[in-house]
Amino acid sequence: MNFETLETDRLILRKLSPSDFTRIFENYSQEEIMELLGHTSEEEYIQEQIKCQKGYTTYNRSVEHFQIIDKKSMNIIGSCKFHNWYLDHKRAELGYAITNEDFKGIGIMSETLKPLIEYGFSIMGLHRIEAYVGSNNIPSLKLMEKFNFIKEGYLRQHYFIDGNFEDSVLFSKLSTDL
Repeated sequence: MNFETLETDRLILRKLSPSDFTRIFENYSQEEIMELLGHTSEEEYIQEQIKCQKGYTTYNRSVEHFQIIDKKSMNIIGSCKFHNWYLDHKRAELGYAITNEDFKGIGIMSETLKPLIEYGFSIMGLHRIEAYVGSNNIPSLKLMEKFNFIKEGYLRQHYFIDGNFEDSVLFSKLSTDL
């Protein structure tokens, strides 16, 4: 399979479209899928399989998903995406995670977000990028500041995580902010 990629000094961002996920789940074994998608557990595989079965896109909404790959080892170390992409409204929500502990705290996400934000505005034609950040997620709060996202509000008990409701801070960046 050929995938669209973005590159930085240390990283390859490999794009997986909703149709790519469908082709992968239709044509590969569980073991091959887990390796290709960087799953480290049966649970991660099952969650991805359910997302694929339910559909990554719905009316007027889509997703652009990128794997974060370390160029040196060629290992998948995380993911980033534009989800809740409202095509008609030209806005999407930014999401990201480093899943390999060895790569946290060394600027990987800063290196990832720069080309991803550019991709959102220039290739996807977004006017607005939104990010919901946990109110205690200091590294992500600092990323929003670094990339000049504007804090718009505070959402109380916005996410249910590990049996608890957590607050989120809503940020945005507009194409006109560049």
